[in-house]
Amino acid sequence: MPKKEVKEFTVDGKKITCPVCDHDQFWTRRTLMNTRGASFFSFDWLNRDALNKICDNCGYVYWFYRQRIEDD
Repeated sequence: MPKKEVKEFTVDGKKITCPVCDHDQFWTRRTLMNTRGASFFSFDWLNRDALNKICDNCGYVYWFYRQRIEDD
């Protein structure tokens, strides 16, 4: 498994820190946001995805629906 890239990020120019542990280093993943209808008909690939930023210290997950995040 490749090593995940860990770094700071900002939203609308504001540096984000973890609300649980105040850490400022996060790694990124994308998560599919499933809906019942699409899943029922096996059309999960039609669902939108969300951008997640995961705290590298405690694992808290931020979810972002729109791409308004800048990686520093």
